[in-house]
Amino acid sequence: MYSKIAFKNVKKSLKDYTIYFLTLTLAVCIFYSFNSIESQKAMIEMNASGKEYVEVLTSVMSYVSVFVAFILGSLILYANNFLIKKRNKEMGIYMTLGMSKNKISKILILETLIVGVFSLLGGLIIGLLASQGLSVLVAKLFDFKMSGYVFTISSKAIGKTILYFGVMFILVIIFNSFVISKYKIIDLLTIARKTEEIKFKNPTIYLVTFIICVISLVIAYKFILEVGIGGINDPKFIVSIGLGILGTILFFFSLAGFILYVVKKNKKVYFKGLNIFVVKQINSKVNTNFISMSVICLMLFLTISILSTGFSFKNALESGLENATPFDASAYMYVSPEDTAKDIKKSLDYIGIKFDKNDKVAYYNEYRDGEKISDIIPLNDDVKKLDYDISYIKISDYNKIREISNKNQIDLNKNEVLITSNFSKVLPSIEKYMKNNNTIKFDDKIYYIKNKEVIEENLRTDFMQNNIFTIVVNDELCNNMDISSSNVNVNFVGNDKEKRARDFSDAIYSYKTGDIDYDKTGYVMANNRDEMYEENNGLTTVILFVGIYIGIVFLISSMAILALQQLSEASDSIERYKSLKRLGASTKSINKTIFVQTLVYFSIPVALAVVHSIVAIVVANDFISMFNQPDIGSSSLITAGIFLVIYVIYFYITYGGYKNIVKNNI
Repeated sequence: MYSKIAFKNVKKSLKDYTIYFLTLTLAVCIFYSFNSIESQKAMIEMNASGKEYVEVLTSVMSYVSVFVAFILGSLILYANNFLIKKRNKEMGIYMTLGMSKNKISKILILETLIVGVFSLLGGLIIGLLASQGLSVLVAKLFDFKMSGYVFTISSKAIGKTILYFGVMFILVIIFNSFVISKYKIIDLLTIARKTEEIKFKNPTIYLVTFIICVISLVIAYKFILEVGIGGINDPKFIVSIGLGILGTILFFFSLAGFILYVVKKNKKVYFKGLNIFVVKQINSKVNTNFISMSVICLMLFLTISILSTGFSFKNALESGLENATPFDASAYMYVSPEDTAKDIKKSLDYIGIKFDKNDKVAYYNEYRDGEKISDIIPLNDDVKKLDYDISYIKISDYNKIREISNKNQIDLNKNEVLITSNFSKVLPSIEKYMKNNNTIKFDDKIYYIKNKEVIEENLRTDFMQNNIFTIVVNDELCNNMDISSSNVNVNFVGNDKEKRARDFSDAIYSYKTGDIDYDKTGYVMANNRDEMYEENNGLTTVILFVGIYIGIVFLISSMAILALQQLSEASDSIERYKSLKRLGASTKSINKTIFVQTLVYFSIPVALAVVHSIVAIVVANDFISMFNQPDIGSSSLITAGIFLVIYVIYFYITYGGYKNIVKNNI
């Protein structure tokens, strides 16, 4: 009997369950897809090939999934609460007819199980298909070629999905039973007659709050643009985050009264058609839900920012690595005047590292004399804070570096120098200087710049293009300078060159684990090209993958909450629509008001989130440009595409659901 009632109720309320069912299905699909990644063929092959970041990704995903489960669980409870409130009158009739609260709870439990089972099955089926595409995406992100494609089903991920969502549905059942036990018949039967009283404070309060909101956001934007991501320890960074959150909350708090005040001033707009009704409807909901709308806005901001900058950050790092790793391997040690170990060749001999006679090896030193970049060339305003020391290198050492790269030797006259740099933040200042000058002054002398354009190259293999500003000079000029670093570059010769490059860096790492006499060896560090590519590729892909996971969950959660709030508004506003109908409003004009208020309600948090994101993208790009110039265009298009698809789906279902609720009740 109860099962028949439950099935009948689900069938009858199918349109009401659409948002709930869609959200559950997408949640299950996403949860399974991302948690099944360790069982996909690409990951299995990468793990078999010894890629350590596969284990890192798997471990990170397990922790992130707990956080995602919490978010999705909260969303499911929120959506379920909406459905319960919408059926208050129905449950009141059940109780009037003599049905006990326990029996009503049993019906709700069965309905929850029916919807849960169907959404779980639907989500898993879609997830099985989506996970295959995700596997291909992961292989491309990790730049790994699979031996062949195989359709894979992860029983572990299915079990994990069923377990996590099973717990969520149990919590929903407990919540429903608790809510039903607190209900009274009179409240359930008269709930539809209770309309939400719209209270507005003095317009001056909203106006002042809106002004404070604007000031807070402007200061937050100013501070974050000044310090950037690199200034995370700067007090301005924390203040900017705090003011950004405060400004967002104040924006939605003041928006209701502020919009009402502005629109009222424009009589032509305010009294046109049903605009009075639309404005009141929008204001009532924003005024009631300003906290939740603030949270939605911040989640959408994180989604847009993560997805827009994630791909460009990865691409910038990977494209920059080509110029950052000109040699198979490099080793270096920083030197201060009080150090006794200042020659990396002696340090490597002490460690026991030897090279084959056919290997191409170049030892060189970098020197400094305390002069800053701004001492010899003007810096652009945006990089004055990056006023680093200038490095010098002997022409003889520089020619050694060129020789192992099969480049021609360069001769310098006594009054000539070469300018090298590939650090993207400082490079424009140097290029601007060289465009207008062919000489440079340092050490109280003027030297001619032999190269017409900046020589853009890394002097050693490293994780990024970090040759900030190095001047190649005649050997004798460095005699009175201090050594800042001692370095060696190696291009190995032979079929096993990749293995020998790894053995070289491994040997330097391993010597640090024993008893070390740093007075003899100094602190030697090493990089090899393959490790740089693998570490950067692995780290950026893990971060990007997790970012995509969380971003999509935030996006779906935000759209679902907006949809449920609007559908709740429809149920609460039936008496108002009945009044409109009695006053002669046509069905077409009523549908138009529904469309406008739904569109505005969906768009307000999105609009502010986009503004926040523009500032965040500018800051992120400024940071990314230290590695290489980012291409934000393609990643922004991908983000916009994902965002638009989810937005349109939820908006269309919400608009249709809102119309049906009004149509069936007036």
